[in-house]
Amino acid sequence: MGFGNRQLLDHSHSFGQERRRDGERRTIIVIILTSIMMVVEIAAGFLFGSMALLADGLHMASHAVALGINAFAYVYARRHAHDPRFSFGTGKVNALGGLIGAILLAVFALTMAWESVGRIVSPIQIAFNQAIFVAVLGLLVNGVSVIVLGVRHTHSSDQLKASHASHHRQDHNLRSAYLHVLADALTSLLAIFALLTGKYFGLVWMDPLMGIVGATLVARWSIGLLVSTSGVLLDRQGSEEVQERIRGSIEADGKSRIVDLHFWSVGPGIYGLIVSVATNEPKSQEYYKGLIPRDLGIVHATVEVNRE
Repeated sequence: MGFGNRQLLDHSHSFGQERRRDGERRTIIVIILTSIMMVVEIAAGFLFGSMALLADGLHMASHAVALGINAFAYVYARRHAHDPRFSFGTGKVNALGGLIGAILLAVFALTMAWESVGRIVSPIQIAFNQAIFVAVLGLLVNGVSVIVLGVRHTHSSDQLKASHASHHRQDHNLRSAYLHVLADALTSLLAIFALLTGKYFGLVWMDPLMGIVGATLVARWSIGLLVSTSGVLLDRQGSEEVQERIRGSIEADGKSRIVDLHFWSVGPGIYGLIVSVATNEPKSQEYYKGLIPRDLGIVHATVEVNRE
């Protein structure tokens, strides 16, 4: 048996998703930088006859596409924030963009590993001077991009006390873009090291070996992002610690007990909550909502009250 006033059905479910996120602006800046560097590397590859530079330029092109997907996710989520077809707003578009980025990272890692193994089996001629120059230039551009996209957490002290799991708090779309440019910076750094050892010590095999090392690290980043974003998209329960805080706040009077609880992410740093309370002394839904701590980022709470 339910008690309490039913909420109006026309209240907003945008939960602030219509606002332009800081990550959107930063991602667009990095897309511009990456696209410029992509054109330079492809042009240099044709000009100097270097397949290594041409391949790196095409690799930059793949990352420009991935970053474009991240930017599209931001714009789509913002423009459709008030679309009534989305039950809890467009916050999960952020996680979807991150998931697609993670898949592209995995494909990039596999391609790096495959190409590196191929070069170990069949070494190719490397134009060291030109390759080193462009690799250093690429590292500088990627370094600036990493700084621009640097993932910053801006949570209040109250939110930190809530101790949400970090993968629930973060902007997964921004995290995906950040990992893409970080992968670019890593490959440029490893390429410079390998090219220098190849030029001055004749260790040509270092180039493909560093490619395998880079592919391994990128694969690990990809797996972590896949796990966190898929958890959000599949409505994985929030942390046990937060669930216990909710239980403790409602059951503190000793007369009520939670018989069912669902706590999940509906967007970056925002959550939905559904609880079913059994009690001998039922009170209004608003009363139980008022007991829930306000520092948990819960933007949509549904309380069902049943007489025990």
